[in-house]
Amino acid sequence: MNDHHAFMGGALALARRGMGETWPNPTVGCVFVRDGRVIARGRTARGGRPHAEAAAIAAAREAGHDLAGTTAYVTLEPCSHHGRTPPCADALVEAKVARVVVATADPDPRVSGGGLTRLRDAGIEVVEGVRRGEADEINAGFFQRVREGRPLVTLKLATSLDGRIATASGESKWITGDDARARGQLLRATHDAIMIGIGTAEADDPELTCRLPGLGDRSPVRIVIDSKARLRLDSKLVRTANKIPLWLMCSEMVGIERFNDTGVGIVLIGPPVDDKVDLAGVMAMLAQKGITRVLVEGGGRLAASLLAADLVDRLAIFRSGVVIGGDGLAAVAGYGLEKLDLARRYTRQSLQEIGADALETWARRH
Repeated sequence: MNDHHAFMGGALALARRGMGETWPNPTVGCVFVRDGRVIARGRTARGGRPHAEAAAIAAAREAGHDLAGTTAYVTLEPCSHHGRTPPCADALVEAKVARVVVATADPDPRVSGGGLTRLRDAGIEVVEGVRRGEADEINAGFFQRVREGRPLVTLKLATSLDGRIATASGESKWITGDDARARGQLLRATHDAIMIGIGTAEADDPELTCRLPGLGDRSPVRIVIDSKARLRLDSKLVRTANKIPLWLMCSEMVGIERFNDTGVGIVLIGPPVDDKVDLAGVMAMLAQKGITRVLVEGGGRLAASLLAADLVDRLAIFRSGVVIGGDGLAAVAGYGLEKLDLARRYTRQSLQEIGADALETWARRH
């Protein structure tokens, strides 16, 4: 069992490398082992094809390895349905592996136990649940899209010790240090999409790209909640839309023609609910487009609206050792909470030192 734990660790590391790249598919890692030695490995490719098992089988064959009698370590149940590629469960059967160790089951109704049944029916030993918690967290966005019809939403905040993101005058560069900002860039690289409100887009004129060395091609889809299509044509977002996808979530047709030939994607959303954007509808629409993980970076009003709608699944809070005071801009705007028992509650997952700052990650309590 200790060997299972160690080899599955290698497969999980491969799966993590695909976070933000494989949507609408899950990110999966696969490792083939013979006599205690890894002989081939693979992970889900960008865009979700080929799957991890197919990539690892191809790598084994290229290296001249026969997979008969080997053990395959896979972070997610092998698929059993025919899509654009043949079922991975069938590929493992054809490779004549002796054992398949699986971290977690696939909730997709097209699979959901069918892959494991196919392996067992072929006489292959199946071991389930090795490092399941880690595998579930890696694909929490994919699972939520399948089960609830919306992506996993992570709210990122960079705050002072007293929960402020700017001074009373609006000055916010830079509350956190270089190391924390670099980690924030890495968060972008591991999400399918990054979201801000039109207020932040107008105030900061951001690019919302991943600027870490070697990860420039990992910039996520950029999404602006812009119900009235107000985003400036000379903004950095619009000027880079032909290179990096930009989706404007608009509830009105008026004015959208000015974005013709800019590369900007216009996504029409439903009418406002109580004069507010229907964010639940926005998330459902993003799920339909294949998005599994959304990183929300601003601003305070959008954060408040998402929390009020109970749409925030994770919090990533970068906290700096500075105190700004009550007249500073709050990280989360007011959203009418009157009773403490109605407050959104989260369980801390981790606490890390990031240079002179700290990163706390929190998960929604169920």
